[in-house]
Amino acid sequence: MEENRGVVRHSEELVSFPRAESDSPPAVVDAALLSRCQRGERAALEELVERVQGRVYNFALRACGSVPAAEDVTQRVLMKMVREVGAFRAEASFTSWLYRIVVNEWIDERRRVKRLVYWPVETLARWRSARPGPEQLEGRREREEAVLAAVGRLEPKLRAVVLLRYLEDLSYEEVAAALGCSMGTVASRLSRAHARLREELGAYRDEV
Repeated sequence: MEENRGVVRHSEELVSFPRAESDSPPAVVDAALLSRCQRGERAALEELVERVQGRVYNFALRACGSVPAAEDVTQRVLMKMVREVGAFRAEASFTSWLYRIVVNEWIDERRRVKRLVYWPVETLARWRSARPGPEQLEGRREREEAVLAAVGRLEPKLRAVVLLRYLEDLSYEEVAAALGCSMGTVASRLSRAHARLREELGAYRDEV
């Protein structure tokens, strides 16, 4: 496993920040790729980073509301993933395992900063649909910004479950595994988040 330790020592070289904020589904991380990563193959680790970094960054940006914070979180997540992928076991899905790292690093970032970052309009504007249709008018843009801003004001444990369920499209089981809680807790937090959003959004209550 000397080759793997060498890769870990130089894991920062594998990490670069994705600038495109694509909402396309993440590439499949299959068992064959994970097996190669666990054998310490540098090319496989580079491919793994390439496949997941965009989704990690997008989640971090929406969770943190700040590009510098999202970049810091992404850097730490990818480095930790590279270091610890050798210990990954298939009891849970790789997606759940990865997002548990993401959520934990986001929580650590919040503790470090010691304040909530509210999302500015110029940041929210970048999260609009990459392929808007002709029906996307000013009213729709305002609604999207209002919804995203309201999600950003949710307390962290509610915000996390909303982002994992609706942004990352994880199942209840995967969200529960990522957060280290039961599916009942996931359902309860989603219900509370929906209620808060409906209360805050007023005119947009039928949209959430």
